[in-house]
Amino acid sequence: MSDEEEVDTTFESADAGASTTYPMQAGSIRKGGHICIKGRPCKVVDVTTSKTGKHGHAKCHFVAIDIFTGKKMEELCSSSHNMDVPNVTRTEYTLIDVNDEGFVSLMSEDGDTREDLSLPKHDDSLAKQIKDDFDAGKELLVTIMGAMNEEHVHAVKEASN
Repeated sequence: MSDEEEVDTTFESADAGASTTYPMQAGSIRKGGHICIKGRPCKVVDVTTSKTGKHGHAKCHFVAIDIFTGKKMEELCSSSHNMDVPNVTRTEYTLIDVNDEGFVSLMSEDGDTREDLSLPKHDDSLAKQIKDDFDAGKELLVTIMGAMNEEHVHAVKEASN
């Protein structure tokens, strides 16, 4: 081996190392909170807890809705075990444009623009409302919900001047 051997240290992507989820004891997850079911971020709509039985722990039965697809999901877990909870973020952007393919141009408060998101595919009424209000010349604020390296248009409201 020579001292001049070249080592390739290029990285394809850089990440701050922040996890997309964090653990939480199943017994402390409440209705209205978030959990991961089958690797998908979900909002809890119902929690029922059974009593401890002959063979140990109380069980928690979660009914949740996938925050991106709207699909209903269920999970049964021992109340003393940990479940993954997604880090969910909400960001508001000003809507600049909606193109013919359904992609939206957005501007953040500090003036940064992004054009990588499309109108919601699972919520036709929201997509229609955004398009109709934009075509009517209204100034709109769009809420983007993000979790587990995924982002979608989640809500819209008229900007108050």
